[in-house]
Amino acid sequence: MPQTLSIASWNINSVRARLEIVERFLIEESPDILCLQETKVVNDTFPAGLFRQRGYNHQVLHGQPMHHGVAILSKVPIREHDRLDWQANGEARHVGVRLDNGVRIENVYVPAGGDIPDRTLNPKFGQKLDFLERMIQWSTALDDKPTILTGDFNIAPMECDVWSHKQLLNVVSHTPIECEILARLQASNNWVDIGRKFFPAPERLYTWWSYRARDWSESDRGRRLDHMWMTPDVAEKAVSHRVIEPVRGWLRPSDHVPIVTEFAF
Repeated sequence: MPQTLSIASWNINSVRARLEIVERFLIEESPDILCLQETKVVNDTFPAGLFRQRGYNHQVLHGQPMHHGVAILSKVPIREHDRLDWQANGEARHVGVRLDNGVRIENVYVPAGGDIPDRTLNPKFGQKLDFLERMIQWSTALDDKPTILTGDFNIAPMECDVWSHKQLLNVVSHTPIECEILARLQASNNWVDIGRKFFPAPERLYTWWSYRARDWSESDRGRRLDHMWMTPDVAEKAVSHRVIEPVRGWLRPSDHVPIVTEFAF
């Protein structure tokens, strides 16, 4: 019989500030593996005990004071295999692990890129583009091992991935140059966008809503910034994909919600 395995990805926007909803998510969804981005905590003060109480005894942390930070928490054995510096400045934005079945999970937090889509006027935007170029170099050189690439990509690539394509064309996360570079990343290793495999365009599929909205649900000005891609051999094993949208309405939420893919290996 195939073994089922569920993998979740969630930009938590400070794991210590969201402990209550993290625990609720673990109770209600209980994914086998949880990839977190923007944990905003050093490894020594990561709330590891909460996860152990829920059976996540395998933990690979890559933390940083106040900003960034990624982590992979798992009920099944995982082995760390890389921490790549695609930002080229030491920021904690990536961690990768291997499962016993040989599948690699690469958890990434792509920089947001600031507010102005011009690398001359806004160096943060240039850093984002350079980060993605380094990812393309990595992806192009990958061997043939089965791999899952997931996390907060901070880009909504398709017209239907945002509430208004026309109004967001010059807004960072949906500009043509960002969408083009993400398309090149996807093509560099024939990555399968599992969200759009299960919810083909133009179906609504948002994962992020701004804190600025008075009522995020009523205005529904969402974007699909969080993604789970995989090599075709892994995509064949995927049996479901969900965006856990109600989490956005929980107490003191992140502006992102979890995405969960289930596999039958």
